[in-house]
Amino acid sequence: MAGHSKWANIQHRKGRQDEKRGKIWTKLIREITVAAKLGGGDVATNPRLRLAIDKAKDSNMPNDNVQRAIQRGTGSLEGVNYEEIRYEGYGMNGAAIIVDCLTDNRTRTVAEVRHAFNKNGGNMGAEGSVAFLFKHCGQMLFAPGTSEDQLMEVALDAGAEDVITHDDGSLEVLSPVPEFSKVQDAISQVGLKPELATVAMRPETEIALEGEQAESMQKLLDALENLDDVQEVFTNAAL
Repeated sequence: MAGHSKWANIQHRKGRQDEKRGKIWTKLIREITVAAKLGGGDVATNPRLRLAIDKAKDSNMPNDNVQRAIQRGTGSLEGVNYEEIRYEGYGMNGAAIIVDCLTDNRTRTVAEVRHAFNKNGGNMGAEGSVAFLFKHCGQMLFAPGTSEDQLMEVALDAGAEDVITHDDGSLEVLSPVPEFSKVQDAISQVGLKPELATVAMRPETEIALEGEQAESMQKLLDALENLDDVQEVFTNAAL
């Protein structure tokens, strides 16, 4: 991670997401609905639903909205039927991008995603063209100053794969997806709170972009994230 700040990147990203809170709620409602449809409405047996609800709470979404989304997913309320689609592509300097969508209209979604890539200097790639550059894993990031020894002991005992210390002093815990909730609970029980806790496509290596390239890449990422059908955008670009 030399040459850029993992912590600053996360803070910047969170700030941009806070500016889009209304759109974030819409995306979270879709995710809760699909998670409940696929795994049931019980958070104790559905880690994906639990993660989506945790994110909803972090975004101050009213509980009524959460419950209605669960009911639509489990079929006790009528709702739209969404399908999951992933698109892959490239941004500035060949930086890889993964775009995860939930849509009720595949034709509309692919057209909008392709347009966002083309209009902002990127290119859509074929399925599998960049996914191999990422690892699907649980990811938690802790602020500089967090006790490394305590975090490492608790996380590894609970099933984490690795605890990484970055140049800026932030700490990152990586876990297998099935162990994510267990690791998160163990860390919470000792009073440590991550700034970021999610299941993500984490880049194995990063491409540093600066100046105009970084600005252009941010514009492309924003255009993709602003699409109604896009849930998550992952990139190996470090801006």
